[in-house]
Amino acid sequence: MENIKNIVSQFDIEGETGAVRPLKIGHINDSFIVENLEKGGKSYFLQKINHHIFKNVEGLQQNISLVTDHLRKKLSESGENNIEKRVLRLIPTKTGKWFYKDSEGSFWRVYVNIENAHSYDTITPELAYKAGEAFGDFQCMLSDIPHGDLIETIPNFHNMEFRLEEFRQAVKANKAGRLSEEEVQYFIGEIEKRADEMCLPERLFREGRLPKRVNHCDTKVNNMLFDQTDEPICIVDLDTVMPGFVLSDFGDFMRTAANTGAEDDTNLDNVGVNLEIFKAYTKGYLKKATFLTPIELDNLAFGAKLLSYMQTVRFFTDYLNGDTYYKVQHPAHNLQRTRAQFKLLQSQEENFEGMKAIVNQSKNN
Repeated sequence: MENIKNIVSQFDIEGETGAVRPLKIGHINDSFIVENLEKGGKSYFLQKINHHIFKNVEGLQQNISLVTDHLRKKLSESGENNIEKRVLRLIPTKTGKWFYKDSEGSFWRVYVNIENAHSYDTITPELAYKAGEAFGDFQCMLSDIPHGDLIETIPNFHNMEFRLEEFRQAVKANKAGRLSEEEVQYFIGEIEKRADEMCLPERLFREGRLPKRVNHCDTKVNNMLFDQTDEPICIVDLDTVMPGFVLSDFGDFMRTAANTGAEDDTNLDNVGVNLEIFKAYTKGYLKKATFLTPIELDNLAFGAKLLSYMQTVRFFTDYLNGDTYYKVQHPAHNLQRTRAQFKLLQSQEENFEGMKAIVNQSKNN
């Protein structure tokens, strides 16, 4: 790897920089903290961008620049007096670009580090309500950006029709020779049984009834920073901010945070819908997401089922392909993940009327 100090020196950073410390966060990009030797000076957040995942780095960085500038403008107009903690700030290179390409072909970027902030991996109903407000506010501030102004940083990322096509190709190819397993045949049947229902958003979009908007597309609770009083201050990890359906953002939070078990739980009795988290997040989200159309509101609860189904399909497809996308700890890991995600989907199906009632109650309050 090119000398890290040389990489840092390419950016228009204030003051003299000190130590560069690696961080063990995330699964996609390599992250570092760059210390500032000047008293009271800002520290910085350096990332090596995974250009194998994000193939259009220039478009990716342009997305982030557009979105953060828009958020900063909206926060300023609303009278926010602590904008630097509320939205990420990209630092340009000394040549004015939003990334640096090193001598080995790797891509780097720098943000101002938001200090005295923390994130959570698990959540309480109280924090879920605050998270709902924060993500709802985030989407509301971005709702007037035309979705065509942004690229898809990962094309077809939350496109269910595309994910099903990948799945069907995996079944046809049988690369790992796993089709003879009885459980594999069971999941093929269960996926196909629901396929038509789960492609509803794409059909509604083609009919002009469901809009695409600027989405976060990775609404996990650990992609939100909280201050020392546990108030949410900033949405982070903006690599997947791109056009999509709000059902996906709502659903992905519910898939990850409103699950009583783990994503790869070996005990399926642990897995189910946490309706307290579902209710708290929905109330907070709908308090702020005032831009939603009636058809988006009517399908929010469906979004939870959709993302659990989508992740079931993605884990299972990778299992059929011989585990080429997700890192696995043992040969049946993707099948284990498939079982756990499918159990969550079944729990959501059983609780679907209750979930819809929570949405209806929350939107009327």
